[in-house]
Amino acid sequence: MARELDERDFAILRKLAPEYSGVLCPESGHEFHSILPPVSNHIAADEEDFAERVARLSDEDWGYLADQILAGREDLGCMPEEDIETVLVRIREAVSEEAAGRVERLYHLSGCGLL
Repeated sequence: MARELDERDFAILRKLAPEYSGVLCPESGHEFHSILPPVSNHIAADEEDFAERVARLSDEDWGYLADQILAGREDLGCMPEEDIETVLVRIREAVSEEAAGRVERLYHLSGCGLL
């Protein structure tokens, strides 16, 4: 489900990609509707760069993102598995093992076309 990013979303996006000031996805020309996938797929140079970027986020940011993911407002379906692993590690550390497990199940179910 597409969503409109709000100021909190853009604040997180600025932490992840301070060099990027646009609201359009560089590849598609469409507005961002999630935070993590465009950073993973279009802004970060590689998985190491992605890991460095997401390490900038606070525990509070990760709590917010985990809530958005679990509510279906932050879609991780198009992200590569190695970046999902990075996200899961950060959620485990910042939020909880339970939240990371739920996000992981959601990611795998959406990849299987069950959601």
